[in-house]
Amino acid sequence: MSENTNDPGHGDSIAAWVAVITILVAFSLGTLFFWLDQPVLVFACAGLAIVGWGLGFLLKGMGYGVGGKKSEASK
Repeated sequence: MSENTNDPGHGDSIAAWVAVITILVAFSLGTLFFWLDQPVLVFACAGLAIVGWGLGFLLKGMGYGVGGKKSEASK
């Protein structure tokens, strides 16, 4: 396979993966709990989605974002 050197990264970092996976799990579980009529757990999953968003920014600030000091792309 050829490597595209013009690609700016588009979130291919630990921070992005952690945020996206956490948010996907939160929405998947939230959908299940909505279907099972568990409103408390639906709101807990909404909170988890917000936590996932915050984790992405926290990890980016710690250097795990695209081009960060601790990311694989910067090495």
